Amino acid sequence: MVEARIGISGWRYRPWRGVFYPKGLRQADELAYAAERMTSIELNGSFYSLQRPASWLRWRDGTPDGFVFAVKGPRFITHVKRLGDVDAPMANFFASGVLDLGAKLGPVLWQLPPTLRYDEGLLDAFLARLPRTRADAAALAARHDDRMSGRASFPAAAAGATGETPIRYAVEVRHPSFEETADEWAALLARHGVASVTADTAGKYPRLDRTTADFAYARLHGEEELYASGYDDPSLDRWAEWTRAHLEAGRDAYLYFDNDIKVRAPYDAMGLIARLPRPASSSAAAAPAPAPGDP
Repeated sequence: MVEARIGISGWRYRPWRGVFYPKGLRQADELAYAAERMTSIELNGSFYSLQRPASWLRWRDGTPDGFVFAVKGPRFITHVKRLGDVDAPMANFFASGVLDLGAKLGPVLWQLPPTLRYDEGLLDAFLARLPRTRADAAALAARHDDRMSGRASFPAAAAGATGETPIRYAVEVRHPSFEETADEWAALLARHGVASVTADTAGKYPRLDRTTADFAYARLHGEEELYASGYDDPSLDRWAEWTRAHLEAGRDAYLYFDNDIKVRAPYDAMGLIARLPRPASSSAAAAPAPAPGDP
């Protein structure tokens, strides 16, 4: 059955404490609190640095059964290496413990830098390198370099996932050349079965709403002000319609709110969840959150 997974990009934000998170809630309990109210969370720490296996296990075990994480791929691959010469960094990423999430591993997100233009050859080669199953990812991870010695974990099968379990990928672009070559870019993604991220960025970056995989992925950074403005009821209704259209077409849908500065993201996520059927395995939105007030 297809399902919608809706949540937030990251969960550890100081301004959320005492607003979304109740006063006195331990920082160690914030993930569990958020996971009770969302159906998914986008893991952003993996974008900034390689995480340790103990962290992946803690996140997996600290969330409800049926919960799903999207995982942001390392900026070392996208922003430093700029998608070239990435065999070792890719192996290190998959050796870091991400596969320990087991069945809770959702799509892997690759966010490209605003300075990276559309380059069909470069992009085609990068997409072709992505391991398609957990077994493929484990085999790639086994070729990690010395940086991962003594801190690697890459089980092909873990916590409800087998070696044949596929790994999904999505790509978010930010250079205007992707708008100019939208048809070519969509065709390239479709050849690889990779989702094109529909990004709402208050008009700053391209908004490409293309279906290129068996699932849809949206990142909502703010409708009027990047990372800050919230989504009103008509806007949430429109995103609910977008989500239902994909579900009715037989595609899973993943949506993440990244408008965190004014503590809008968790409330907008819960507002969208309330407009849609929840995954049967999820208890999200069953527990109330404090009212947002006027942050």
